[in-house]
Amino acid sequence: MAKVILKLENDISTDDIYPGRFMATVLPVETPQFAFFDRTEFNAQLKAKAFPAGSIIVGGENFGCGSSREQACSTLKGHQVAVVARSISRIFLQNSINLGLQVVICPGIEASEGDELAITEHQVLNQTTGQAFELVQLPAARKGIMDAGGLIPYTRARLVAKG
Repeated sequence: MAKVILKLENDISTDDIYPGRFMATVLPVETPQFAFFDRTEFNAQLKAKAFPAGSIIVGGENFGCGSSREQACSTLKGHQVAVVARSISRIFLQNSINLGLQVVICPGIEASEGDELAITEHQVLNQTTGQAFELVQLPAARKGIMDAGGLIPYTRARLVAKG
């Protein structure tokens, strides 16, 4: 079970998640400082490590729209948060899988900041309200990559397993 730390509206762009003016900083160890930089209070809480790993950002439709910058995913992964959204843009979803950012597509999600959510194989359970919402299953290969921590750890593990 994890707490919702930020509830967002529809069409949250990669520029909101990771502003383009910081594109010169691309190392995954450096990008987290710029997560939601223009939402100054939330950014300060992230920098202060005010939220435990596994905390959840809830988004509406089209989360991660805009550019293909993978820094929008690495900045969130650096804070070890998960994203639960009604829908996720195609490029953001693929970047999330490749980098191992935990994302869940849940078209009916209803949650507020402070709600406790539990994510099962088929549902997101809002423990605060008692509601359950069906999630969209990722294909097994994509889920395997995300669960392994991204494409590089997934590939490394497969190569080691082959001997």
